[in-house]
Amino acid sequence: MDRYSRQTLFAPIGLEGQRKIREKHVLIIGTGALGSNIAEMLTRAGVGKLTIIDRDYVEESNLQRQLLYTEDDAKHRMPKAEAAKIRLNEINSEVVVYSIVAEADAQLLEKIAPEIDLIMDGTDNFDTRFILNDIAHKFHIPWIFGSCVGSYGSTFTIIPGNTPCFQCLLKKLPMKGQTCDTTGIIAPTVQMVTAFQTTEALKLLSDNVDALRNTYVTFDLWQNQTLSIKANTMKNPNCPTCGHHPSYPYLDYEKSTKTAVLCGRNTIQIRPGSSANISLGDLFNQWKKAGYEVSANPYLISVRKEEHRMVLFKDGRALIHGTNDVVVAKRLYHSLMG
Repeated sequence: MDRYSRQTLFAPIGLEGQRKIREKHVLIIGTGALGSNIAEMLTRAGVGKLTIIDRDYVEESNLQRQLLYTEDDAKHRMPKAEAAKIRLNEINSEVVVYSIVAEADAQLLEKIAPEIDLIMDGTDNFDTRFILNDIAHKFHIPWIFGSCVGSYGSTFTIIPGNTPCFQCLLKKLPMKGQTCDTTGIIAPTVQMVTAFQTTEALKLLSDNVDALRNTYVTFDLWQNQTLSIKANTMKNPNCPTCGHHPSYPYLDYEKSTKTAVLCGRNTIQIRPGSSANISLGDLFNQWKKAGYEVSANPYLISVRKEEHRMVLFKDGRALIHGTNDVVVAKRLYHSLMG
């Protein structure tokens, strides 16, 4: 029996929809909790090609919610993109999977974007989402935002030229600043977000665009709360990404997060593309509650995580002590800052 028979029996997809799914190329940015779940569902659904990008490696703490990975992957610190590719090939050898172990920066995404039909958000930080948002609009590629922490999740389907973009949403909707490293997360939250994301993906891939959801969905599984917000009025005609005269600011080097190795200090400096007035007090309380060793003065806050120490200034600039590895430094920064 055809492996997709139960999916093609679903009338909105059918044989023609399955054929269309098979012809599509999906980019997944980040193969952590969201990305690994999305990758598995789309592979089982029979998408034609998957490109997965992730800079990180598998750790034991990932195994509670990142379903593609094993204890052996964590033991050998396998790059997530490579470990995911191996498992996905075992699940469905018909799907062509490309893995890229790298930072999903503007240069890389501009290079591969012309081949992509849909982008799935599996990332864990706002910096990458801003770049993703600009890339999607510059190349007219739909993308599906997803975010989760604790028992809280949210998702929205972004169609360039039609819906508000990610920047528009941020100006109208409050988004939580916590991370899994500071607040924790339960696996069902991941499953719920990716169920929304992947359902929307199947609609797009099978050309069922009339069935797309046009609301921003947010929920708290633990508190039994769900909210669906109409987003069409949030589109800003002057938005630099999706407005009448787009400039795609986050593809500009000056807007990108910059890193520098401080010679002789075993320290990396991270400088966000745009300055921000950070509430040191809020971060102090959040990190203290999460169990980290934290100290502060009116000008900066210092937090220790494992063998590293991060010193954060009010404008968002940070010094990561204990490493000369930019990847390690960024990973620590985003795990604490989101």
